[in-house]
Amino acid sequence: MSDRPITVVVTSRNPVKLRATERAFRTMFPDVELAFEAVSVPSGVSAQPTNDAETRRGARNRVQAARDLRPDADYWVGLEGGLEEVDGELLASAWMVVGGPGGLMHEARSPTLPLPPGVLALVHEGLELGEANDRVFGTRNSKQAQGAFGLLTGGRLSREGVYAQTLELALIPFTHALWRAD
Repeated sequence: MSDRPITVVVTSRNPVKLRATERAFRTMFPDVELAFEAVSVPSGVSAQPTNDAETRRGARNRVQAARDLRPDADYWVGLEGGLEEVDGELLASAWMVVGGPGGLMHEARSPTLPLPPGVLALVHEGLELGEANDRVFGTRNSKQAQGAFGLLTGGRLSREGVYAQTLELALIPFTHALWRAD
């Protein structure tokens, strides 16, 4: 075992995504020294993904770009939020993809959050989700705070908390014996 910390590269500089990643890794690797590094890498998809497949692809692309940028790291984390309109309702979700040792990649999808009609209307006008939420809720930079999860649940859920739990799910194959080859 190396005496250096395990290096986790996070493909975002958004403080919510960084805290969620740190929280998830510290929960899933409680007795391991961890070092986190934030990098900006392209997603290879639109700035506001508009379907589940594009959102997932963006998270996967970020992991690959981070691996290319920092091949000496131990884990690479791609977090990509996206929207999808289903039956006239706007839904938000995110994909968390974790690249790890040996080229392994595991992922999980967050819960789906229904968004109010006012947000849908602003997104149809071309606004990005964070800005649309800020206008509807009268907030500022909510995507780097509690996000729509917190705004819509009165703070019972938060973007950071949901993302951390989703990342914990994506980390299960890296930590659970059922995924280890004997």
